[in-house]
Amino acid sequence: MNLLRTLIVSFIIIPALTVNSYAINNNIETVINDAVNSEHRTKENKIRDIYRHPNKTLLFFGIQPNIKVLEILPGRGWYTEILAPILKDNGQLTVASFGDNHPNDYLRDVHLKYIKHLNKNPMVYGGIKFVVFNRENNYLKDIDSNSQDMVLTFRNTHNWIKYGGVENIYRAFRRILKKGGILGVVQHRAHHKDNVKETAKNGYVPESYLINLAEEIGFKLIEKSEINANPNDNKNHPKGVWTLPPTLRLGDTDKKKYIEIGESDRMTLKFIKL
Repeated sequence: MNLLRTLIVSFIIIPALTVNSYAINNNIETVINDAVNSEHRTKENKIRDIYRHPNKTLLFFGIQPNIKVLEILPGRGWYTEILAPILKDNGQLTVASFGDNHPNDYLRDVHLKYIKHLNKNPMVYGGIKFVVFNRENNYLKDIDSNSQDMVLTFRNTHNWIKYGGVENIYRAFRRILKKGGILGVVQHRAHHKDNVKETAKNGYVPESYLINLAEEIGFKLIEKSEINANPNDNKNHPKGVWTLPPTLRLGDTDKKKYIEIGESDRMTLKFIKL
């Protein structure tokens, strides 16, 4: 009798859990798609979707509308445009940027233009919290330890290798994430045996190096994806990764060729804080 009762309960509960899981996944896909397709995004940014696959990338990282997410160095806000509406009602988006008083004129200007862009639409961006990424080599100082569910960094790691600080930056990610929190990394990918220091100057990083770096600091790689791979990118360009779209640093020289290649080959890595 007990066995029969167990079997009956199993037949009821397991399908219910399956349906519920499907509903959750289907719902977050809808939320992401709505954000990606929203009219508040700039035309210039939407054009890049075919290369950056934001729907699949955020779904892969496990974004949910009710979590705390930290976006690292958002540049001109390509991903902020998508993350902000996803988290606006029930979650919290915090952005670590260069800050109003950054000593480098170019980086300060990038930050100020980013803030100016967001200020045009307080209905979408009004709930974002802003912190300074680096205060005298003290990274993410203003964010409490064990406070974030997810940290996302897109195409930044090569700069931290090139200019120094990459180990301390990844330690800061680990410090501010909750146990079991997710670190999502998208990065221009070098050839496996490329010299890390040299290839970082061109914007590329070997995937094995980045995985080893994160795991030595206390993360565990739980999954990687080829969502943002580009086999047409041979990683050997006159001006490094910036030869390719969207920068096209050579101007009109071989422009058609580089547009046909598309944006860079990128690794997409999902780590968990142990």
